[in-house]
Amino acid sequence: MRQFKTEKRLNKIISTLKARQRSLRVVIENVHDPHNVSAIFRTCDAVGVPKVTLLYTIESFPKISRISSSSANKWIERERFSDTKECFDSLRQEGFKIYSTILDEKAVSVYDIDFTEKIAIVMGNEKRGVSEEAAKLSDRTIYIPMRGMIQSFNVSVAAAVVLYEAQRQRAEKGMYEKSELQEDELEKKIDEWCGK
Repeated sequence: MRQFKTEKRLNKIISTLKARQRSLRVVIENVHDPHNVSAIFRTCDAVGVPKVTLLYTIESFPKISRISSSSANKWIERERFSDTKECFDSLRQEGFKIYSTILDEKAVSVYDIDFTEKIAIVMGNEKRGVSEEAAKLSDRTIYIPMRGMIQSFNVSVAAAVVLYEAQRQRAEKGMYEKSELQEDELEKKIDEWCGK
């Protein structure tokens, strides 16, 4: 039996779950600062990304504080990998195209990408960026156009810029209006979230 405080709370849970975009995934690769990881989780929750993949081949897996993530980690599923190929193989088995954020000669502007496809976006380490292996194994590399002398954002800011472009495209296409969950999956998730 569902336990919830108010009808308003239940309606918020239902509308949030219906807007979750299972066809959009974020991969956090070796991001060192837990505050950056938490900020990415908050953005994922805000745009409806239901699951984050943590790929840590060099750094330790981050501790995600409930305080710094504003409890976003409570509403976001996560999976862990310590091997890049294994991670990317798993994503491809789920049908994802993998796009890594990196400024290289083959990179395409985020404004020229169709984010309404099933896409996993890789965000790299604060200093090293996306690893060479991840970039090589990606289907495409993407970048955020910048007009200043500095050619990089903080990783959490970059994630927000990319994800809000994805949200804009998906909203224009009406993808938030129809749930990607089957009815039975939706009911199961509602029950699960009501218990949180």
